Amino acid sequence: MNFFDAHCDTLVKSYREKESLFDGNLHVNFKKMSKFDRYIGCFAIWIDDKLTEDESFEFFNNIIDYYVENRKFKCKNTEIVFTLEGSKPIGNDLSRISYFKKKGIRVITLTWNGPCRIGDGCKVENSKGLSDFGKKAVVEIEKNNIIIDISHASKRLFYDVCEFSSNPIIATHSNSKSVCDHVRNLTDDQFKIILERKGIVGINLYKNFLSLDGDPKLDDIERHIYKFLSLGGEDVICFGTDFDGSDPIEIIPGIENIEIIYNYLLKKNYSEYLVEKLFFENARNFFTL
Repeated sequence: MNFFDAHCDTLVKSYREKESLFDGNLHVNFKKMSKFDRYIGCFAIWIDDKLTEDESFEFFNNIIDYYVENRKFKCKNTEIVFTLEGSKPIGNDLSRISYFKKKGIRVITLTWNGPCRIGDGCKVENSKGLSDFGKKAVVEIEKNNIIIDISHASKRLFYDVCEFSSNPIIATHSNSKSVCDHVRNLTDDQFKIILERKGIVGINLYKNFLSLDGDPKLDDIERHIYKFLSLGGEDVICFGTDFDGSDPIEIIPGIENIEIIYNYLLKKNYSEYLVEKLFFENARNFFTL
């Protein structure tokens, strides 16, 4: 089968815990990837809110260097897309956005959970939207053909981004708030806006975003998919597993088990055509536009 994962934290976890990208004890590694007919994965460079802007810029460069040094093996039918999760490395220097583009960054998640120079993340109380600097950054990000990701954004930030951006926006790893009322999930209105803007939304396999009881089943994953489909999301839904950055649903402890969801949806009478779109085609089509 083919699989496109719009968000995993494997690269940072490998770097921090000194686990091999090839066959280390990770939810995702290249040995596991190679078992797919085709695998495309968005490797996020996650920026911890605790880091200063200078520290985060240094961390970004360390991660890029680490990947280059360790990507000495070849795995057929695999492709890596770099994303930046948190905009702190921009600092107050908009020219760094073109630098990130040259380093291979295709997506920037504007915030993590806390505040940054651009605006506020989803866990900031009395959150604000885009700062004046943030409005300029959004323009510069899009000028460099980098995609804006609003996973982790506060509500006000989300709607400000919609106002000040013109390209499609995406949510790489966010579920349905109407199914699981978590601050990290999307309202129906937010999903519809992403749909109208021709973006994509990645189903997140983190337990707490699937079910508030913290013990989700396959049925909970399907409920999020079904909800987004009911809003017209056949061409929008993909997967953004959050592997190596969270505790996934127990029955899917890594990408080697992702076929379980694929087969479950087929048993629930989802057509193979639709399931292929959810697992690969929608995200692949978006990133090749």
